Amino acid sequence: MVLQISHVTKRFGQFTAVDDLTLTIPEKEMFGFLGANGAGKTTTFRMILGLLEPSDGEITWDGKPINYSASHLIGYLPEERGLYPKLKVKEQIVYLARLRGMKKQDALRELNIWLERFKVPEYADKKVEELSKGNQQKIQFIAAVIHKPKLLILDEPFSGLDPVNVEQLKEAVMDLKENGTTIVFSSHRMEHVEEMCEHLCIMHRGRPVLHGALKEIKRSFGKKNLVIHSDFRMDFLKNYQGVTRAKETPEGIHLQIEGEEVAEQILKEIVGKGFIRKFELEEPSLNDIFIEKVGASYE
Repeated sequence: MVLQISHVTKRFGQFTAVDDLTLTIPEKEMFGFLGANGAGKTTTFRMILGLLEPSDGEITWDGKPINYSASHLIGYLPEERGLYPKLKVKEQIVYLARLRGMKKQDALRELNIWLERFKVPEYADKKVEELSKGNQQKIQFIAAVIHKPKLLILDEPFSGLDPVNVEQLKEAVMDLKENGTTIVFSSHRMEHVEEMCEHLCIMHRGRPVLHGALKEIKRSFGKKNLVIHSDFRMDFLKNYQGVTRAKETPEGIHLQIEGEEVAEQILKEIVGKGFIRKFELEEPSLNDIFIEKVGASYE
């Protein structure tokens, strides 16, 4: 059941929120959308969900247009939380699960499994408004996955969470993927996408500036990062041939270089000048690639 987005554009009056987006999202994989606020990620999700009609182009899932008849197969965690504050957690979840076609008993059983997993079984009878932001987020997540969707869309799922809760949610998401759910998620945190996704799309002002398999994107970028920690000054490397970017740090220097052979030359250059604690060649980060493609640092 492949999700296919073909030449999709969405205009609001004179403003184009998504501009000619074409993507294939493979089945049973985790696909990351990256982009600053206003890049068009949420608008794309709303079109996938059938909440917005594309101005041009089409979106199909398993070869068929997506509409409300598929809603029981889809889970959605919106960026803006949408729980009823006065309802108890179990009333809330049962209500949403029944909208998805579940029986009450099945919904309660699944809810208990999830609350145990998140180590908060006592929340079933609490009102949503009594919970912290992070725990409301967990309940919202459970609402999105309780009916075991085949396609799960997560819009900034980790925003506003402390590191412990981020890890808990990440584990839950990875388990769902292992069990065959297709997951599409957006984030403005590069490291989350880098850690979890095989395929990704970087959006900038409504347009895809880069998309494909993470490994291929990194390989085709060509450049590498070189981290050197030493007890002597290395600022002379800033203008060294093959160095494209340099940043001094308290421990030493971080360089972006054109390839591995440049690292060899630099090593020859610095051996014998003093003590070298670290000399490490790293893959380019998504942040490096984003800066190159969009011309701006990304946060």
